[in-house]
Amino acid sequence: MEAKKELDKFSSYMTGERKSPHTIKEYRFLVSVFLDFAKKPLEKCSVEDIESYKNYLASVKKYSKTTQYLAIKALKHFYKFKKAAVPLNLTVPKRPRKMPNYLSEKEASRLIEASKDDMKTHLIVSLLAHTGMRVGELCSLKISDVDLDENVVTIHSGKGDKDRIVIMPDYCTELIREYLPKRYKMSDENDYLLISRKGTRFDSSTIQRIIRELAHEAGMAKKVTPHVLRHTFATAILRNGGDIRFIQQLLGHASVATTQIYTHVDDSALKEMYRKHRPNY
Repeated sequence: MEAKKELDKFSSYMTGERKSPHTIKEYRFLVSVFLDFAKKPLEKCSVEDIESYKNYLASVKKYSKTTQYLAIKALKHFYKFKKAAVPLNLTVPKRPRKMPNYLSEKEASRLIEASKDDMKTHLIVSLLAHTGMRVGELCSLKISDVDLDENVVTIHSGKGDKDRIVIMPDYCTELIREYLPKRYKMSDENDYLLISRKGTRFDSSTIQRIIRELAHEAGMAKKVTPHVLRHTFATAILRNGGDIRFIQQLLGHASVATTQIYTHVDDSALKEMYRKHRPNY
């Protein structure tokens, strides 16, 4: 019961920091894993306890390096919440740098084409594929954030609590113009662009399900998620000659180092670059 109270306070603290609902849920769970393991107040945990916990995550829980990384980040944030000194050995493991999953431009076009049977689904897929916004940002998007004259969308309090501008093609602007009369008939109780039949805003899991089911209907073997469409957007811009810092700004990355993951190229692009730039001896 005491642990639950601590976790409730921790969740409230993160809400005050404007952490996303997904991060709050994830950090709360991972800190609960630590509290179950430690069975003592945080201030009584020793360096040895922390070392045992890190071993526990790897050998007993068998968490991947990525999950271990998140578990340690969550615990460090819990120390911050408790205003306690962070143990020197509470360090995160290096995460493996995996190639991001993405669709080819032909596959992305196929997915967009498959969404045309439903106006709202078509708008969701088109906005994700053409702007690179995060699924949580799309869920939070309000009608007042969209400037149809300038073809821009203002993302308020994105990751890191930063505002930014994303640009839409005319295609998306026309889709929104077509969709808005229907949207206004559904509800005028809130300003969210995407709402359910009950008049409430969409949540991330709903959009994830829509994308997953659409990909299945389109006969795509790949696992397609909103984040895969974000990767697809960034990869397409890079392959078409976009500057890495331009991509960083569009995606809302705090550091260009995060954006560097998109500097991969597929085999056909690699061969083309080689043909153009190989040595001539």
